[in-house]
Amino acid sequence: MDKINDKYSRQLLFWPEGKESQIKLRKKVVTIIGIGALGTALANHLVRAGVGEVRLVDRDFVEESNLQRQMLFDEKDALEHLPKAVAAHNKLTAINSLVKIRSYIEDINASNIEDIVEGSHLILDGTDNMMTRYLINDVSVKLNIPWIYGGVVHSRGMTTTIIPNKTPCFRCLFPDVETGHAETCDTVGVLSTVVHVIASYQATEALKLLIEDHSFIREEMIQLDIWKNDFDLFPFQLSFNHDCPCCQKSDFKFLSNVSTNLVSSLCGRNAIQVTPINSKEITFSDFHKKWAKLGSVKQTPYLLRLTYEEYHLSLFKNGRLLVQGTSDITIARRLYSTLVGD
Repeated sequence: MDKINDKYSRQLLFWPEGKESQIKLRKKVVTIIGIGALGTALANHLVRAGVGEVRLVDRDFVEESNLQRQMLFDEKDALEHLPKAVAAHNKLTAINSLVKIRSYIEDINASNIEDIVEGSHLILDGTDNMMTRYLINDVSVKLNIPWIYGGVVHSRGMTTTIIPNKTPCFRCLFPDVETGHAETCDTVGVLSTVVHVIASYQATEALKLLIEDHSFIREEMIQLDIWKNDFDLFPFQLSFNHDCPCCQKSDFKFLSNVSTNLVSSLCGRNAIQVTPINSKEITFSDFHKKWAKLGSVKQTPYLLRLTYEEYHLSLFKNGRLLVQGTSDITIARRLYSTLVGD
């Protein structure tokens, strides 16, 4: 308890119940899906605050372009192509050894999300795409786990808290899957400061839920443009849909649609991800010998990277392949079949 008093002394002064609030926090499990801009800021806040267990889920590895806004990474991480979940784990463990940190180098999808979030008290959205958010919403309602939505692009951001059986769900707010070419950080950029503002709102709401101080839970959606000094509160409760297929009819469309997760485009990245239906156990040394005849190969403990023709391919231990250099699903499938196997 003395170590708690020392490490969290300023926080203990703030908590409504002092040590009791901190003890509640130590018993909680939070899953953060997406360890990029929002995700690294969220993880940093929660680990420093002393959440009992933090689960980090991300499919990607660190690149130099991430460093402008993804606060837990550095140039060495990018040079070594460290998976984001691993790089974040390394930094966070050094920040607070009292917190249990579990990292998942996974593409979150309908086949694995329930296992990953099981036992969590809260899910935090650090993703950059709507389809994953619909999936998070499904599992949130099904397993009765609150989640906090957050999104940023350019100088704009928004966030709201979704609590099953108390607030509208994400499909109440966005009933139809968005199609077309929406703005992304890769097409219009993003200001690092808006990332931290939105993540700070998310993390603050998370702490309220985790220490069970429901008096000040926000019932509105925050929308802001930090560059233009615009700030609005959207009355989220008015979005409740009595015919919502998810929270009212338990139609978990995205959670049951496993096949849609096999091949996916990475928004704005000119890259395709191919994930096998059933995870494979990849032995990097076997593929290294084969791939060395085709191009330049680099092996790390977490992935095998091949430069082949105009493509950069990253193979993960579970058989997932990230193909950079194309947005054509057919080409990605062909490369997977040729270089990894069916």
